[in-house]
Amino acid sequence: MTPSRPDIAVAVRVMDADDLVEMFAGLGAVKVRRMFGGAGVYTDGIMFALMTRDVIYLKADQDTIPDFEREGLKPFTFAAKAKLVATSYWRMPDRLYDDPEELGRWAERAVAVARRAAERKTSTPRGVEARTPRSRRGR
Repeated sequence: MTPSRPDIAVAVRVMDADDLVEMFAGLGAVKVRRMFGGAGVYTDGIMFALMTRDVIYLKADQDTIPDFEREGLKPFTFAAKAKLVATSYWRMPDRLYDDPEELGRWAERAVAVARRAAERKTSTPRGVEARTPRSRRGR
């Protein structure tokens, strides 16, 4: 009979909304909203992180993605219409769970990325593109 392996520790991180609020409290007022089997994490009405299956992903862009890549991390993906879609949310480094100061720096950068993305969305209305007026077409 083989005894169980007490020398192997399995780290299981189960987080709820209160844990997320506490984790990101340094950003100020943080709200958590349930979505698609996970949760969105917001500050000032802007989503900067998401959690799904007890994994946190931070908003990233071309300026911050290299930092995630250096850590060997990947973006959050989901299947849609028989293909895999990568989002702009990248897995948060596990080491940040134990380093509140470093977590704060990464979270602030994720908020800045989310703000830039929100500004781009509001400055260009959806479905609007530069067009030549119909009266000038074909002249």
